[in-house]
Amino acid sequence: MSYGSPGIPLIAPPNVGIPPVPFQQPTNLFRYGEQAIWSTYLLPAGAIKDSSNRLFATPLGQTGQGFTASMSIGETSIKEGGRIPAGVAFDCFGLSCQIFQCATTATTIQPTDNDESIVNLLNIQNNGILSWDFTQTTVDICPVHMAGAGGGAFGSVSTNAAAASVGNMNNGPGTVWMYRKHAIALPGNSTFSVLLRFGSRANDVGATYDALVKVSLLGYYKSVIEIG
Repeated sequence: MSYGSPGIPLIAPPNVGIPPVPFQQPTNLFRYGEQAIWSTYLLPAGAIKDSSNRLFATPLGQTGQGFTASMSIGETSIKEGGRIPAGVAFDCFGLSCQIFQCATTATTIQPTDNDESIVNLLNIQNNGILSWDFTQTTVDICPVHMAGAGGGAFGSVSTNAAAASVGNMNNGPGTVWMYRKHAIALPGNSTFSVLLRFGSRANDVGATYDALVKVSLLGYYKSVIEIG
């Protein structure tokens, strides 16, 4: 039995399959799914205490955030500095902080397998604080060691008969993922950044290596596609 528009039942029959398609052509479509947004900051050798370092501020193809060369897709996915694209809503339900390093004379990634590089890793983990910066409002998120991929130093290193280091240390999976219950909403066209801040007791980054810190936001995105 049908009421109203022909062929569209008021009460759906049992075991109903595909929902009815409207007669009119829709004026927009929604596209949604899971997505990651990431940004990297290069901390050169030297003092980092009492510093505030802004991530998600430099877009793809431009120079900034400690890099002397333009940032590539490996360093950031941001197309416009500090801004969610217009027409896209992003709800962040996870945040990770990855720490790695490269030699100061090159951009090649180096293993964390000696005293200096391990100290750099632990120094950033134990003294770094992540914070949201919403233009006029700053909200502290968590210490680095609480973020995913920052739950402590994992791995092992040994020295062989030739006095060479074997093995590698890393900041393994975090024991706590932020926003796993209440996501942070970043509406389309909104401005934001993430601050990596250090207290007064943070040691200097060693002279041999530059430290790289990559913050990734995992979340849902939804975009509106105008078709009418």
